This record gives sequence, structure tokens and C-alpha cells, in this order.
Amino acid sequence: MSAMLILGAGPAGAAVALGLRRLGYDVTLVSDWRRFAALEGVSVRVLDALRGAGLTHALEGATLPSQRQVSWNAQQHAQNIEFLLDRPRFDRGLREDLRLAGVELIEGRVMAVHSEASGHRVSVEGRAAITADFLVESRGRQAPAGGKGLRGPETVSLLNRWQGAAGKNASAVESLEDGWAWMARQANGQCYWQLTVDVASAELPGKAQLLDYCRARRQASALAQALFGGVPERDLQLHARSSTAILGPQVCGDNWIRVGDAAMAVDPLSGNGIFQSLSSALQAPAVINTLIRAPERAALAQQFHQQRVEQLFLRFARIGRDFYADEQRWPEQPFWRARQRWPDAEPAHPQPDFSSLRIQRAPVLRDGLVEEAEVVVTADQPLGVWHLQGVELAPLLRRLQIQPAQQALADLTVEQGKRVRSWLLGQGYRP
Repeated sequence: MSAMLILGAGPAGAAVALGLRRLGYDVTLVSDWRRFAALEGVSVRVLDALRGAGLTHALEGATLPSQRQVSWNAQQHAQNIEFLLDRPRFDRGLREDLRLAGVELIEGRVMAVHSEASGHRVSVEGRAAITADFLVESRGRQAPAGGKGLRGPETVSLLNRWQGAAGKNASAVESLEDGWAWMARQANGQCYWQLTVDVASAELPGKAQLLDYCRARRQASALAQALFGGVPERDLQLHARSSTAILGPQVCGDNWIRVGDAAMAVDPLSGNGIFQSLSSALQAPAVINTLIRAPERAALAQQFHQQRVEQLFLRFARIGRDFYADEQRWPEQPFWRARQRWPDAEPAHPQPDFSSLRIQRAPVLRDGLVEEAEVVVTADQPLGVWHLQGVELAPLLRRLQIQPAQQALADLTVEQGKRVRSWLLGQGYRP
């Protein structure tokens, strides 16, 4: 059995580790645990994805839901619910999930990685080098770039954390002339405010003046003043980080794979960072399993991972672009002009067109391996849909081309029939 080494214990690395353990592999994971206490706002969809990945203890780090206030394009509403995820508590839960699954955890900073066809040798600060047959790169944005990929407008986020007054969980987001801000307060009084701006056009002061600069920006925001109550900010800390959207040029090789933010990192505006990390990570164990146990399908497995990472990246990028386009007050400001036009002009969700549906062969996942099968390519799913509710769609589409719908769907169960009919109607099918 091949020795698996994962670098990075975020949601992506943890999901890959658990998936590989379920396939019977021995897994070692090396991580330099996060030193800055952060808070993230996540949706119910993210919580469901974490639960589906088996990260049950990590989920205990999610607080009660928070009504998120939104001030965008001079309009205010409170339609969204988000859960505030305390990252230190979340990360402790991740480690417990990994420990219970039998993953060997090594805490330490990776100093160097030497890779070749025969395997990998990783130097970790303060301990002997670790060797492995297969390497999973999951160190997020801190992972070495691995070449020049696709990058969005260069963006930086300034996260402030301090101790304020206790109260109810609350969060908000607002658009500003030169960027946008996300803010949240936990019931215990921990407060977070993050300003995201354009690297090239932002007129930021030197590092020594950044805290005063951020404080002045908060004091100028009526929304921030209402959320935080204007109480003294004790133990104020600042953490600057890049939040540029990045797609890696190559995310899979014969004996290595990149997942999560190490493969693609999205703009934080989408609020889907953890979700996209898990999306690329959940498929990785089957890709790795194929590379090891069915090497004759190596090209197919690599194609599967590369295409899906690229498609996920573009989908999230276009969703972010459309949200930026909703802000119409400052179209010529550098921050907004760049982001309202990137990555392209393609729609995030193309209009359905049943007549354009076509059948082609493509890589799919079956029983922990990548194989080739017939899929149905749609406007919104250019990589194809294999099956729905256990029903393969390619044979069904062929029947619909020569039979009435009632006859073509006659063999389906009641539940299958409901799901398939709903999907067909969503593709523009009209019997």
C-alpha cells in the first residue's frame, strides 16, 4: 500500500485524508497550525458539505446562525443567514476528526519538498525528513505556486480582530468606494472587521499606521458603528493577507495532487471559500486511488481533476463578477472597474436549452475510481451529468428523442420520476 503524505490540515486536506482512510490507505498529515484567530461566515451549504466529508467534530465550531446585514449599491437588506465559524475551534475539531480516523498528525513547518518520479522527501522543521509515495499539496495560498496560472485582479484583505462588548451574534457586509468590508461580532464580544481593496490603486499607509487607518475607516461607517456599538477596542490585532483569485496551471501529476486553495483560491466575496475547497478535495481520493491502482487510466484521472477545478474556479469567478456588477455607484473606480469585467463576459448560469443537450464520453467517478462513461452535456454543466437519482441520463435522453416522455420514463420509481422530470424541465424540456 502506497504511503500518503498530505501537507496542510485545512478543510481540504482533512477531507482528502478522511477519504483516503476510507479507501484503506495509511495517511500522514503535516501542518503548521494557524496562529491567527480568524472568523468566517459560511452558509448552510458549507455546513452540509463539511458534514458530508465526515468532519463532524469540526462542525462543533459553528456558532448559532447570524442574520447578515447587507449594504450594497446604496440598498440595505437582511435577507441572508450565515453561520459564524470560529477557526481556532474549527481547526481543533478538524484535528480530532483526523485523529479518530487514524491519520498520523505531525505538527511542524514544512521547510522543503523534493519530488521525483520515485516519490517525495519532505523536510519538516525540528524533525527527520519524511518520505512518501504520493503527495497531496493542501497548504492553501501558502503553497508554492508551481508555475504561472490564471490570476484575478490583485487584491488584499486587512483583517482586524479585537475584544468588544458581549452581545448577540451579528454580521454585515458593505460596499465602499474603494472596496468592501465584512464585519462580525460573536456573542462573547470577539469582533472582526475585514477591509478588501485593490493592491494597485489602494492608497494604504505604512505598516505602522495600518491599525489607525483601519480604525478611521470603521468610524466612518455607520453600519460598523451600529454593529460594534462604538465601545473601546481591546487587544486590537491586524492580519493582512492576499485574497486574489488564483487558478493553478497544473493541479495533478502521476504521484501528486493539489486541492483546496493550493489548486484554486477564489475571491472572498463569494463566501464560498470552504465550499470550493471541499469541492476539489472530495473528488481527490478517487483520483489518487485511480493513479495508484489503475495507472493505465492516469491521463483520464488527471483530466477529471484538472477540468473540474478549472470549471469550479470559473463558476465562482463569474458569480463574484456579477455581484460586483450589482454595485453601480463607482463604475470607473479602479477596484470596481477591474472586478466587474473579470474573468470574462460569459454568464455564470447560462440559459437552459434542451435542443443543445448532447451526449459525449467523459471521466466520471464510480466505486472510488475514475472511469469513462457517457454523460449529458448541458449549458450549465459543460463537463456533463452522468446520472441523477441513480438514473443514467444519456440512455434516457436517447429514449426521449424517439419516445413520448411517459413511455421513456415509465421504468423509473416515483422518486426517480420526480427528480428526473424536474431536471428535464430545468433544461428547457417541454413535452
